[in-house]
Amino acid sequence: MRSTKFLRAGLLALAAALALAILLSPSSFRASHAQTSAAPAAIAVEATPPACDAKILTNCSPNSGDTAWMLTSMAIVLMMTIPGLALFYGGMVRKKNVGNTVMTSFAITCLISILWLFFTYSLAFRGGTPLIGGLDRAFMQGIVSDFAKNIGNPNPLAPTIPETVYSMFQLTFAIITAALIAGSFAERMKFSAMLWFIGLWAIFVYSPVAHWVWGPDGIFNSANPDAKVHVLDFAGGTVVHVNSGTAGLMAALMLGKRKDSAPGHNVVLTMIGASLLWVGWFGFNAGSAVSAGMQAGMAMMVTHLATATAGFTWMIVEWIKRGKPTVIGICSGAVAGLVAITPASGFVGPIGAFAIGIAAGIVCYWGCTGLKHFFGYDDALDAFGVHALGGAAGAILTGIFAVRAYGGTPGLIEGNPGQVLNQMIGVGTVFIYDVVVTLIILKIIDMVIGLRVSLDIEREGLDLALHGETIQ
Repeated sequence: MRSTKFLRAGLLALAAALALAILLSPSSFRASHAQTSAAPAAIAVEATPPACDAKILTNCSPNSGDTAWMLTSMAIVLMMTIPGLALFYGGMVRKKNVGNTVMTSFAITCLISILWLFFTYSLAFRGGTPLIGGLDRAFMQGIVSDFAKNIGNPNPLAPTIPETVYSMFQLTFAIITAALIAGSFAERMKFSAMLWFIGLWAIFVYSPVAHWVWGPDGIFNSANPDAKVHVLDFAGGTVVHVNSGTAGLMAALMLGKRKDSAPGHNVVLTMIGASLLWVGWFGFNAGSAVSAGMQAGMAMMVTHLATATAGFTWMIVEWIKRGKPTVIGICSGAVAGLVAITPASGFVGPIGAFAIGIAAGIVCYWGCTGLKHFFGYDDALDAFGVHALGGAAGAILTGIFAVRAYGGTPGLIEGNPGQVLNQMIGVGTVFIYDVVVTLIILKIIDMVIGLRVSLDIEREGLDLALHGETIQ
């Protein structure tokens, strides 16, 4: 009964949001229609509009090369979640839960996209306060461009590309961050509870943390001269990986251990998923330069080197410790390398990437074996062991290996030990905030509709019980 009431409340909230969107949409439509109608007459008499850059942010033309690269980056980063992460996780669960696992990634993609339209983009990436953004882009109001004149008003965070492209690129980050959490609670959370948890977490955890680190006036944004602490996070070591891994651990602790577990049913699916993640991560890291230039090229190089090094390192460590190298192991090691280089990709060079890859392979292997077994928590697909630990290691090592010539900020090796402290403050703050708010959200959901499926459903498998489907 309480589940039905909760569902009705959700539907009423959605209906209210749709009504608000309908009320707001005419003004946006009229403005854009008026601009388009007037365009033919204006083209004949007006001068060529100026190019958009950091100093010109209104009525300017975007850079076509940067825009093309960012459109490509957005597409391949979306591919990281569907199908990449869905297959990576799907291969590591038991056959009776594969459908639920891949559907979780797909449903999260849809849910986060809707919330992005409503207000989470505005809260994360528009100016407001040092702690949270404003609502001037709620329902994407004001994000119009004059297509006939090829002019628009870009976000200051990405001055050379249309704001629509920047918003979509950042949306793919929000999607995969939320989807990564599911690796920790796989095979035992109610589907309805998952949707409520992910939706509330995106609003109350992801949006403020993204604003702290990347928002124009965020308290940790290294490009904000008024920031209290300048944290280097090129593509999401804290925002994406520490954030998602920590939330996953809290969910695993709240749910408790699975009643029974077994090896993944299909290592080939996991390998395909890991490979898609590797390819998509070039858009993830190199795309975070938000331009098709030298920084994007270096970010792509160090991403590949760190990933290959971490995968190889994990394989060697596992071979020594357990006597055999495994497909799951080398794939997990590669993902660990992708995670660890993420915050550093715009700030370090090839040798720094090599060192970060070795560290990621060792630290994340220990996190997924020794640490997890020592404390006894059931992080089903090692979201905490790979993403939180890998993200934290990469963020701190960024403070050591950062090169002024590549990202504008020197690290410890170049005589700036304070940057290591800044990185540690960033990691620690995100971890503590995430722990507290995530536990509150989970507790409320557990009290209202419950978090965990029944023992019978868990034994039968979530696919048939929750979705009425099975994998043949």
